[in-house]
Amino acid sequence: MGKLTRRLLVAVLLGVVVYGALVLYRDVHKVADSLRHFAWGSFALACGLAFTNYLLRFLKWEYYLAKLGIRDVPKLESMLTFFSGFVLTITPGKVGEVFKSVILAQTRGVPIARSAPIVVAERVTDLIGIIVMITVGSLSFEGGVFWASAGAAIVAALLAFVSVPSLSDPVIAKLPSLPGALGRFGGRAAPKLAESLGGLRELTPALRLVWPTVLSIAAWSLEGIGLWVILRGFGERPGLPQTAFIYATATLAGALIPVPGGLGVTEKLLEEQMARLAHVPFATATAAMILVRFATLWFAVAVGFLALAILRLRHPGLRTSVEADARKDAKFAG
Repeated sequence: MGKLTRRLLVAVLLGVVVYGALVLYRDVHKVADSLRHFAWGSFALACGLAFTNYLLRFLKWEYYLAKLGIRDVPKLESMLTFFSGFVLTITPGKVGEVFKSVILAQTRGVPIARSAPIVVAERVTDLIGIIVMITVGSLSFEGGVFWASAGAAIVAALLAFVSVPSLSDPVIAKLPSLPGALGRFGGRAAPKLAESLGGLRELTPALRLVWPTVLSIAAWSLEGIGLWVILRGFGERPGLPQTAFIYATATLAGALIPVPGGLGVTEKLLEEQMARLAHVPFATATAAMILVRFATLWFAVAVGFLALAILRLRHPGLRTSVEADARKDAKFAG
């Protein structure tokens, strides 16, 4: 786990640099003054909402395990396995994609290839949940009907691409024929993408997609509410749909750009949107951004480390082999 720890430390240092730079840019004294007047019970409530997000997503993990016939994992151990995946939230590299599957393989002998499609299914339903939040939240702005319609169209297109082979297969087949480096990358990615979509379709036919998507919408909405609660702790009163829109768009941008944990991207979008859309003073927006990231991103990492520590006590073999196996078998999530 040495390399994992070093990667985590690098990400933590990156976070310190990002937050420090934003605080200095916005005037450290003004940010500190905002924090002095903050109702800290709001931060505790935001952490509670984030933890409920994790529990709802764990229900989705359990749902997919059941659909794949993986039923011999005790519920507490399954929860610890799911939570342990949060350790890699802020570490770069493909290893994080199959971390839960690696642990499941080591503790219960479930082949990684068997459980890895769950990772893709989770991402698809989480993406749908985030886009739904953006769609609903956009209705709170002038001209929001256009953006709501665009969001609905994106969700429909995504679902069609995932579930209809006649739509996705021709696109995948053309990837190797793209010009230059894109074609070389497409040639390598096409077989893995086709394999992932095949596994995903086993988990996401129309009827099986409803319940996980509902869980994703509810789970991520709770973190959007967490931002709303934190802003109220500063005495700000933005609308809940507006706050959910701000949180969802920043989260989506951070997920799409290949930066560990979305560091820098999510933070800046949160701050700018709170200031420009919700008219929150910039110093307060910076303070609220830092708190909501601690209540969501960094709290998740802490939960992940605690879960992994408990698993390592129950299964000492995890002490040396988790990361190596994850690197070796990351191809199954590709």
